[in-house]
Amino acid sequence: MKKISKRLESIKAAHITKKVSSTTREEDYLEVIAELVELKGYATALDISRFMNVSPPSVTKMLQKLDEKKYLEYEKYHGINLTDMGKQVADTIRRKHSTLLEFFEILNIGKEIANQDTEGLEHHLNPKTIRQLRKYITFLKSNPKTIKQFHEF
Repeated sequence: MKKISKRLESIKAAHITKKVSSTTREEDYLEVIAELVELKGYATALDISRFMNVSPPSVTKMLQKLDEKKYLEYEKYHGINLTDMGKQVADTIRRKHSTLLEFFEILNIGKEIANQDTEGLEHHLNPKTIRQLRKYITFLKSNPKTIKQFHEF
C-alpha cells in the first residue's frame, strides 16, 4: 500500500504543476517554422502544410492563432517570421529535441523509435530535467568506455 500511495502522491504533484502557456501543437508549429527558416531563410504556409502533413486551412488557422499570441508575424500569402518570443519557444523545443535524440542515441534504441519517443516527450519535460539530462550526456560522452560497456549488455 505504501508504494501505491507514493505513486499517487507523485501523480498528484505532477498535476498540480503549472501548465505551459503554449500547447504541444503550437510548439510543433513553432519548431517547424524555425527549422524551415533556418534551412530556407523563410517559411510559408504551404511548406508547413507539407512538412506537418496537415491541410493548408489548418495551417492558416494555427498561424492566425500564433500571430494573436505574438509568437509570429503572419500575413496571408507572405512569408512567416517568428517574433523574439516565438524564437525563444522554438529554440527551447529544439534544444529539448536534440538532447533527447542524443540520449536515445546513447541508449542505442534506433532512429525510428528515438524520433517517436522524442516527439512525445519534448513537450512535457521540465527544463530542469533537460538540464540534468544534458549534464548526464556530457558525462557519458566524456567516458566512452561506459557507453561501450552499456552497449555490450
